[in-house]
Amino acid sequence: MPSAARHSADKCADCSFRTLRLFCNLGDDAMRRLDEIGMHMALPGRAVVFKESQPAIGVFVVCEGQLKLSATSRDGRVMILRLAGGGDVLGLSAALNNMQYEVTAETLEPTILKSVRRADFLEFLQTYVEVGKNTSRVLAKEYHEVFLDARRLALSGSASGRLARLLLDWAATAACGKPELRFTMALTHEELANMAGTSRETVTRLLNQFERDKFIVRHGASIVILSADQLDLLAG
Repeated sequence: MPSAARHSADKCADCSFRTLRLFCNLGDDAMRRLDEIGMHMALPGRAVVFKESQPAIGVFVVCEGQLKLSATSRDGRVMILRLAGGGDVLGLSAALNNMQYEVTAETLEPTILKSVRRADFLEFLQTYVEVGKNTSRVLAKEYHEVFLDARRLALSGSASGRLARLLLDWAATAACGKPELRFTMALTHEELANMAGTSRETVTRLLNQFERDKFIVRHGASIVILSADQLDLLAG
Protein backbone atom coordinates (compact mmCIF):
# COMPACT_ATOMS: atom_id res chain seq x y z
CA MET A 1 0.00 0.00 0.00
CA PRO A 2 1.50 3.32 -0.97
CA SER A 3 2.23 6.36 1.07
CA ALA A 4 0.21 9.09 -0.59
CA ALA A 5 1.59 12.49 -1.39
CA ARG A 6 -0.48 15.10 0.39
CA HIS A 7 -3.51 15.89 -1.71
CA SER A 8 -6.48 15.97 0.63
CA ALA A 9 -8.30 19.19 1.37
CA ASP A 10 -9.89 20.29 4.63
CA LYS A 11 -13.26 19.94 2.87
CA CYS A 12 -14.18 16.77 1.00
CA ALA A 13 -15.91 18.88 -1.64
CA ASP A 14 -12.53 20.45 -2.50
CA CYS A 15 -10.58 17.16 -2.76
CA SER A 16 -9.31 16.64 -6.29
CA PHE A 17 -9.14 12.85 -5.75
CA ARG A 18 -12.75 12.34 -4.70
CA THR A 19 -13.94 11.13 -8.13
CA LEU A 20 -11.23 8.43 -8.14
CA ARG A 21 -12.41 6.82 -4.92
CA LEU A 22 -15.17 4.30 -4.50
CA PHE A 23 -17.03 5.89 -1.59
CA CYS A 24 -16.13 9.55 -2.11
CA ASN A 25 -17.36 9.75 -5.72
CA LEU A 26 -20.50 11.65 -4.75
CA GLY A 27 -22.45 14.61 -6.06
CA ASP A 28 -21.86 18.12 -4.77
CA ASP A 29 -24.86 18.15 -2.42
CA ALA A 30 -23.85 14.88 -0.75
CA MET A 31 -20.23 16.02 -0.44
CA ARG A 32 -21.29 19.27 1.21
CA ARG A 33 -23.40 17.29 3.67
CA LEU A 34 -20.47 14.97 4.39
CA ASP A 35 -18.38 18.02 5.24
CA GLU A 36 -21.11 19.23 7.60
CA ILE A 37 -21.39 15.97 9.55
CA GLY A 38 -17.74 14.88 9.38
CA MET A 39 -14.76 15.94 11.45
CA HIS A 40 -11.29 16.18 9.92
CA MET A 41 -8.69 14.30 11.99
CA ALA A 42 -4.91 14.46 11.56
CA LEU A 43 -3.12 11.66 13.41
CA PRO A 44 0.56 10.78 13.77
CA GLY A 45 1.99 7.39 12.92
CA ARG A 46 1.22 4.51 15.31
CA ALA A 47 -1.95 6.10 16.66
CA VAL A 48 -4.97 3.90 17.41
CA VAL A 49 -8.18 5.08 15.71
CA PHE A 50 -10.41 2.47 17.34
CA LYS A 51 -9.92 -0.85 19.10
CA GLU A 52 -11.32 -4.31 18.54
CA SER A 53 -14.46 -4.96 20.68
CA GLN A 54 -15.04 -1.23 21.21
CA PRO A 55 -18.66 -0.17 20.49
CA ALA A 56 -18.90 1.30 16.99
CA ILE A 57 -19.35 5.02 17.50
CA GLY A 58 -18.89 5.96 13.85
CA VAL A 59 -17.11 5.45 10.57
CA PHE A 60 -13.81 6.86 9.36
CA VAL A 61 -13.04 7.77 5.75
CA VAL A 62 -9.29 7.64 5.03
CA CYS A 63 -8.24 10.80 3.20
CA GLU A 64 -4.54 9.95 3.09
CA GLY A 65 -2.00 7.78 4.86
CA GLN A 66 -1.85 4.10 5.77
CA LEU A 67 -3.34 2.04 8.57
CA LYS A 68 -3.15 -1.57 9.62
CA LEU A 69 -6.24 -3.50 10.65
CA SER A 70 -5.54 -6.28 13.13
CA ALA A 71 -7.34 -8.80 15.33
CA THR A 72 -6.17 -10.42 18.58
CA SER A 73 -6.79 -13.97 19.76
CA ARG A 74 -7.69 -14.87 23.33
CA ASP A 75 -4.09 -15.90 24.01
CA GLY A 76 -2.81 -12.52 22.84
CA ARG A 77 -1.61 -13.39 19.34
CA VAL A 78 -2.09 -10.55 16.88
CA MET A 79 -2.87 -11.03 13.20
CA ILE A 80 -2.71 -8.17 10.71
CA LEU A 81 -5.65 -8.68 8.39
CA ARG A 82 -5.03 -5.98 5.81
CA LEU A 83 -3.79 -2.46 5.18
CA ALA A 84 -6.08 0.49 4.54
CA GLY A 85 -5.32 3.61 2.55
CA GLY A 86 -6.83 6.64 0.88
CA GLY A 87 -10.52 6.21 0.06
CA ASP A 88 -11.12 3.27 2.40
CA VAL A 89 -13.96 3.47 4.92
CA LEU A 90 -13.17 2.02 8.35
CA GLY A 91 -15.71 0.65 10.81
CA LEU A 92 -18.45 0.48 8.20
CA SER A 93 -19.82 -3.01 8.89
CA ALA A 94 -19.78 -2.54 12.66
CA ALA A 95 -21.52 0.84 12.42
CA LEU A 96 -24.24 -0.43 10.07
CA ASN A 97 -24.95 -3.43 12.30
CA ASN A 98 -24.60 -1.49 15.58
CA MET A 99 -21.95 -3.93 16.74
CA GLN A 100 -18.47 -3.72 18.17
CA TYR A 101 -15.55 -3.02 15.89
CA GLU A 102 -14.18 -6.32 14.59
CA VAL A 103 -10.60 -5.07 14.33
CA THR A 104 -8.15 -2.55 15.73
CA ALA A 105 -7.23 0.26 13.33
CA GLU A 106 -3.78 1.80 13.86
CA THR A 107 -1.99 4.35 11.68
CA LEU A 108 1.36 3.38 10.18
CA GLU A 109 2.30 6.94 9.22
CA PRO A 110 0.81 10.44 9.55
CA THR A 111 -2.78 9.97 8.44
CA ILE A 112 -5.79 12.18 7.76
CA LEU A 113 -9.32 10.88 8.33
CA LYS A 114 -12.87 12.14 8.10
CA SER A 115 -14.76 10.93 11.18
CA VAL A 116 -18.57 10.66 11.04
CA ARG A 117 -20.71 9.72 14.03
CA ARG A 118 -22.82 6.60 13.55
CA ALA A 119 -26.22 8.34 13.83
CA ASP A 120 -25.17 11.04 11.37
CA PHE A 121 -23.83 8.45 8.92
CA LEU A 122 -27.06 6.42 9.02
CA GLU A 123 -29.09 9.56 8.30
CA PHE A 124 -26.65 10.44 5.50
CA LEU A 125 -27.11 6.95 4.07
CA GLN A 126 -30.90 7.23 4.11
CA THR A 127 -30.98 10.73 2.64
CA TYR A 128 -28.81 10.19 -0.45
CA VAL A 129 -29.38 7.19 -2.71
CA GLU A 130 -25.89 7.50 -4.15
CA VAL A 131 -24.37 7.10 -0.67
CA GLY A 132 -26.19 3.79 -0.29
CA LYS A 133 -24.91 2.62 -3.67
CA ASN A 134 -21.31 3.57 -2.87
CA THR A 135 -21.55 1.99 0.58
CA SER A 136 -22.69 -1.28 -1.05
CA ARG A 137 -19.72 -1.13 -3.43
CA VAL A 138 -17.32 -0.57 -0.54
CA LEU A 139 -18.72 -3.56 1.35
CA ALA A 140 -18.47 -5.72 -1.78
CA LYS A 141 -14.86 -4.63 -2.24
CA GLU A 142 -14.05 -5.51 1.38
CA TYR A 143 -15.60 -8.96 0.93
CA HIS A 144 -13.53 -9.53 -2.21
CA GLU A 145 -10.33 -8.49 -0.42
CA VAL A 146 -11.07 -10.83 2.49
CA PHE A 147 -11.58 -13.67 0.00
CA LEU A 148 -8.29 -12.91 -1.77
CA ASP A 149 -6.40 -12.74 1.53
CA ALA A 150 -7.83 -16.08 2.66
CA ARG A 151 -6.97 -17.59 -0.73
CA ARG A 152 -3.40 -16.25 -0.52
CA LEU A 153 -2.80 -17.80 2.89
CA ALA A 154 -4.53 -21.09 2.11
CA LEU A 155 -3.29 -21.78 -1.41
CA SER A 156 0.22 -20.29 -1.51
CA GLY A 157 2.40 -23.22 -0.55
CA SER A 158 5.55 -21.24 0.20
CA ALA A 159 6.52 -18.17 2.20
CA SER A 160 8.18 -16.72 -0.91
CA GLY A 161 4.90 -17.07 -2.81
CA ARG A 162 2.86 -15.38 -0.11
CA LEU A 163 5.35 -12.52 0.20
CA ALA A 164 5.52 -12.11 -3.58
CA ARG A 165 1.74 -11.85 -3.77
CA LEU A 166 1.64 -9.17 -1.06
CA LEU A 167 4.29 -7.10 -2.84
CA LEU A 168 2.51 -7.38 -6.18
CA ASP A 169 -0.89 -6.45 -4.72
CA TRP A 170 0.45 -3.40 -2.90
CA ALA A 171 2.42 -2.24 -5.93
CA ALA A 172 -0.63 -2.59 -8.18
CA THR A 173 -2.74 -0.58 -5.73
CA ALA A 174 -0.11 2.15 -5.55
CA ALA A 175 0.38 2.31 -9.33
CA CYS A 176 -3.25 3.31 -10.08
CA GLY A 177 -2.75 2.23 -13.68
CA LYS A 178 0.73 3.72 -14.10
CA PRO A 179 3.46 1.49 -15.57
CA GLU A 180 5.91 1.79 -12.66
CA LEU A 181 5.17 -0.56 -9.76
CA ARG A 182 6.44 1.40 -6.76
CA PHE A 183 5.16 1.69 -3.21
CA THR A 184 6.34 2.66 0.27
CA MET A 185 6.61 -0.12 2.81
CA ALA A 186 5.43 1.24 6.15
CA LEU A 187 5.30 -2.16 7.86
CA THR A 188 8.18 -3.51 9.89
CA HIS A 189 9.61 -6.90 8.86
CA GLU A 190 7.83 -8.40 11.88
CA GLU A 191 4.48 -7.01 10.70
CA LEU A 192 5.14 -8.10 7.13
CA ALA A 193 5.92 -11.59 8.39
CA ASN A 194 2.62 -11.57 10.27
CA MET A 195 0.71 -10.91 7.05
CA ALA A 196 2.72 -13.42 5.03
CA GLY A 197 2.30 -16.17 7.62
CA THR A 198 6.01 -16.65 8.23
CA SER A 199 8.86 -15.40 10.45
CA ARG A 200 10.65 -12.05 10.50
CA GLU A 201 13.93 -13.76 9.66
CA THR A 202 12.36 -15.40 6.61
CA VAL A 203 10.94 -12.08 5.37
CA THR A 204 14.34 -10.40 5.70
CA ARG A 205 16.03 -13.27 3.86
CA LEU A 206 13.44 -13.31 1.07
CA LEU A 207 13.53 -9.56 0.51
CA ASN A 208 17.32 -9.72 0.23
CA GLN A 209 16.98 -12.65 -2.18
CA PHE A 210 14.38 -10.84 -4.30
CA GLU A 211 16.75 -7.90 -4.55
CA ARG A 212 19.74 -10.08 -5.48
CA ASP A 213 17.62 -11.75 -8.16
CA LYS A 214 16.63 -8.27 -9.43
CA PHE A 215 12.95 -8.91 -8.83
CA ILE A 216 12.79 -5.73 -6.74
CA VAL A 217 14.95 -2.76 -5.81
CA ARG A 218 14.75 -0.91 -2.51
CA HIS A 219 15.48 2.73 -1.76
CA GLY A 220 14.95 3.11 1.96
CA ALA A 221 11.30 2.25 2.58
CA SER A 222 10.46 2.54 -1.13
CA ILE A 223 10.18 -0.71 -3.12
CA VAL A 224 10.09 -0.88 -6.92
CA ILE A 225 8.99 -4.09 -8.64
CA LEU A 226 11.44 -4.81 -11.47
CA SER A 227 10.16 -8.23 -12.51
CA ALA A 228 6.46 -8.62 -11.84
CA ASP A 229 6.39 -11.77 -14.00
CA GLN A 230 8.94 -13.57 -11.83
CA LEU A 231 7.15 -12.60 -8.62
CA ASP A 232 3.86 -13.71 -10.15
CA LEU A 233 5.38 -17.12 -10.92
CA LEU A 234 6.42 -17.45 -7.28
CA ALA A 235 2.98 -16.37 -6.10
CA GLY A 236 1.38 -19.05 -8.26
